[in-house]
Amino acid sequence: MSKNNNFDIQSPFCVLCGRTDDCPEKYGEKRTYGEYNLTVHYYCLLMSSGIWQRGEENEGVDGFLITDIRKEVNRAAKLKCNICKKKGASIGCVAPKCKRSYHFPCGIQKECIFQFMEDFRSYCWEHRPVQKFPDKESGGTSQCTICLDLVEQLPLYTVLKSPCCKNAWFHRECLQYQALSAGIFFFRCTVCNNKDNFQKEMLRMGIHIPEKDASWELEENAYQELLQCYQHCDIKRCLCKKGRDYNEPDSKWEIKRCHCCGSRGTHLACSSMKSWEQNWECMECRSIFAKSGNYSKQKKRSLATSEKTDGTTCLLEEPSPKCPRLSPGSQRSFLQKQRREASNILKELNLQVNTKTSRLHINEENIWNSALKGFRQRNFSPTNTIEIKFTNVKNRSKTDTSAASKHHFFQLLMLHLQNSSLFEGSSAKNLSLDFEAVTEDHYFEAGKMIAVSLVHGGPSPGFFSKTLFSCLVHGPENVKPVLEDVVDVDVAQTIQMIKHANSLSSLQSTIHNCYEFLAASGCLRPITALCDKNMLVNDILFHHVIKRIISPLESFRQGLKTLGVLEKMQMYPDAFSSILCHKPERLSAETICDLFTIHSSSNVNKTGAVNFWMGYLQDVESGESVVTLEDILLFVTGSFSIPPVGFDPEPTIKFLHIKYPVGKRLLNCLELPITKSYKQFKNKMEVTIRNTLRVEREYFC
Repeated sequence: MSKNNNFDIQSPFCVLCGRTDDCPEKYGEKRTYGEYNLTVHYYCLLMSSGIWQRGEENEGVDGFLITDIRKEVNRAAKLKCNICKKKGASIGCVAPKCKRSYHFPCGIQKECIFQFMEDFRSYCWEHRPVQKFPDKESGGTSQCTICLDLVEQLPLYTVLKSPCCKNAWFHRECLQYQALSAGIFFFRCTVCNNKDNFQKEMLRMGIHIPEKDASWELEENAYQELLQCYQHCDIKRCLCKKGRDYNEPDSKWEIKRCHCCGSRGTHLACSSMKSWEQNWECMECRSIFAKSGNYSKQKKRSLATSEKTDGTTCLLEEPSPKCPRLSPGSQRSFLQKQRREASNILKELNLQVNTKTSRLHINEENIWNSALKGFRQRNFSPTNTIEIKFTNVKNRSKTDTSAASKHHFFQLLMLHLQNSSLFEGSSAKNLSLDFEAVTEDHYFEAGKMIAVSLVHGGPSPGFFSKTLFSCLVHGPENVKPVLEDVVDVDVAQTIQMIKHANSLSSLQSTIHNCYEFLAASGCLRPITALCDKNMLVNDILFHHVIKRIISPLESFRQGLKTLGVLEKMQMYPDAFSSILCHKPERLSAETICDLFTIHSSSNVNKTGAVNFWMGYLQDVESGESVVTLEDILLFVTGSFSIPPVGFDPEPTIKFLHIKYPVGKRLLNCLELPITKSYKQFKNKMEVTIRNTLRVEREYFC
């Protein structure tokens, strides 16, 4: 909105109510337009019965034309206020046959209702709407959940009841100040966070909810400190000659933050860490774990193996409620069944992919930005066949259209997403809140990339938490987060203290100590009994894990709608949970054997050749070989794991009179030599596979 700021100090009286009061909370902004010799309260103008916004917002006073305002002033000059008995009453009661007129400030004093919606109706003190509730709910006292002072549970003008919560009562004045501060996007019930029903009822009862963003969102750089990362080495004996604050990415002098609290750091070299992917805990966090009895010194593990752990570490872990559990064998069988179902579903979605190609130029050292650029290019379509060219590969000028490059690209992309700032947690991850990523729409792109990877034969992420998956499938409003979802140690400690409070006084003391946190998260609620702590814990969990990231979550869901993936997830949750929440099953000799279909000519001794093949797989599985089962799969298909959609075409084996084995990746065909002895067969396999993969690794490095 634009307005003229030419003030005329000689016209301090509002032309409609005749008052000089300047109280924006009560009467709206007082505006003076010197060139028109006009001063008016915005609410007086808005609620006047004989005027409408006939202009654009930049005309007159927010769309009220100056000529129309003059006419309304002349009309009101003939009407006497039924409250103060003075002329200029521009507002009339809309009740049938009621002829009362009054000024806006007089109406406020007499407890009239002004509805700031639709036709901007006004009701006098006799015909105003009144909230109705059973007699058994009235007569007592409650706590206003905004100011926390006592409020009478009576149908009074000064008291309002939430339409969505049985025990939520408010002072009218508290609600009005809350609405002016929160605006239409954040004003909601302070107990249950209901927005639609709550706003509808409050508007009916005369609460003005301005169409603006919340006041705390309009403050410049209000959350700037959240974007700053801790960069300081806190190890007692820092080895870096350039100082504790020196940080060189991708080197031994890169600073790694404590994965529990994030408020302490170390150079990789100062803590003898070989890889940035290793987890590191500061001394403070270790002492907390030790006191809780959950810390045990163990060998550090990289993120690649972290899926073997459950949830977050130590402090955040809680025993799960007792429920029937499948035996390891039954669980494995169930997952295998669901993965087969997911594979069939993805194969159906893969039918959308046509022969037209979209070529992506990928820099392996900057996988995210190059993938982002490729996915956003104008001619990219998820239904096109994807070709990958690695631009940082030496001695390679032609586009590599092999399946190996595409598999390699999607594997790198999924690994990057797992370790990116878009997600938080150890092995089972939820979405995090990254303001820059929200602005750049990275959550949408991440969802889109995962959907494309699943349908185009890439790997699945495998790191979704059950909470994140449930939010995507069932909607965030139907999900109940658990303590293991909380990564922030301070928040986890707060929840633990509230949950383990053993008396009402200790509970209230804990709430008092974390009052600012609870107020900022909208989780303040009246506490009258010890059992109220359970609802408070649920509120904090829901706010921190879900409500706080509701915008990123919605963008992520929109991205997953690509190629119809989200719709299928919602139709077949068990099937997709097996590939999104679980890492691929480790390859076994039996898995590889079942994967390949054997073809051989009639003049080949099929039994002997197959026995050599099966024996070799057993040797590889038991570690009696220089190659692995993953190497064999990579040699034939270009992928070291079986993608959820499976391989197209299906892998086959041919036994031929050739000198060495050949992996035809475009056909997913393994051609094996026919030998006289198993020793010869094994030697040819190992020499060929090892040398081929060594050359490929040099090519990709």
